[in-house]
Amino acid sequence: MSLHPDPLDYPFWSAQGLDPYPGYPALRERPLARVRLPYGEEAWLATRHEDVRTVLSDPRFSLAEAARRDPPRTTPQVSHLGGLVGNDAPDHTRLRSLLGRAFTARRVERLRDDIRGIADGLLDRMGDTGPPADLVEDFAFPLPVTAICALMGVPAADHPRVRAWADTVCSGRVAPERMRSEAAEFTALLATWVEERRREPADDLLSLMTGACDKDGTLSEEEVMILVNEILVGGFVTTASQIGNSFSLLLHPEGAGRHLWTRLRADPGLIPQAVEELLRYLPLFNGMPLSPRYALEDIELGGVLVRRGEPVIGDLSAANRDPAAFPDPERLALDRSGTSHLTLGYGVHYCLGAHLARLELQVALERVLIRMPQLRLAVPHGELSWRSREFFNGLHALPVTW
Repeated sequence: MSLHPDPLDYPFWSAQGLDPYPGYPALRERPLARVRLPYGEEAWLATRHEDVRTVLSDPRFSLAEAARRDPPRTTPQVSHLGGLVGNDAPDHTRLRSLLGRAFTARRVERLRDDIRGIADGLLDRMGDTGPPADLVEDFAFPLPVTAICALMGVPAADHPRVRAWADTVCSGRVAPERMRSEAAEFTALLATWVEERRREPADDLLSLMTGACDKDGTLSEEEVMILVNEILVGGFVTTASQIGNSFSLLLHPEGAGRHLWTRLRADPGLIPQAVEELLRYLPLFNGMPLSPRYALEDIELGGVLVRRGEPVIGDLSAANRDPAAFPDPERLALDRSGTSHLTLGYGVHYCLGAHLARLELQVALERVLIRMPQLRLAVPHGELSWRSREFFNGLHALPVTW
């Protein structure tokens, strides 16, 4: 039974492709909205940039509290995995301090040439096979999959299994029985990787984590398994989707991104700014909710009193188009400064792999611009097939030719 009048059904499934939900401007003009998801309790929805940033960063909003509640969600099963994405301080601080040193800007920058090599190898294969090609399956996914698996220490033969498991996790439509079965299979696979690193340590994250578990007890066995799973899935799905979405926009012959593609071809030095603006502009999360944050005390947010124990969801796509934070937000602009987009999060839970994601996005644009400057869509833009009702907004395929 609803405690508030007329909660909205959420997520907003009406958005198609790269078009944001048309009701966002109206929502930002009002206080927090009440929403009802397919499962779990009702929640408050924050759509203004300032409010979403507060929810993401204020320690009075808790992620861990969801483990004791019936959290709002889109699937029947409740996932309380803990790890980096489900813990508050001090556990989150402990885990992040251990792993964070592997993802610093300086350490990630050392990987640029390696990731360029991965990208060039994929483009070589596309060139050898000849057009047309599918930029999603042939480039956008294998680039970050190969990079994160190499960083983690996953055997090359198991990369397809990592991709398959991520597809299951992110689909949002897998039956609970199948999810449990595939989760058990993937957990068994993780255990074999951990045991291999115990026998033969290497310079990778698996070895770092197993060492932290065995030598000084910084991590528990369960935490090792949770973190490996989180980093692998979170380490490529968002980036792969963003690569595909970016090129679908840039290659649209009549779309907003075509002038940006022309500018980048003329001046590749603009790529870092383009990556940031595309992260802001493109609705990566498809209207799907982030993990709810629970108020640990009564908090005034967006002109509304959120009571202790009530969950709040921040809508990143709405926040990234908030005109109060981004003047003329519907325009792609390379000269934005000041306010940052929230696609990679904010506060203590800011994306652990943000530097790696940015580097991969920069390399993807750079190598395609240099190697395939005449790349174009092989089908009309209107015929592109988009994933629907999944956690990340993305394409089933992006046919291209050159």
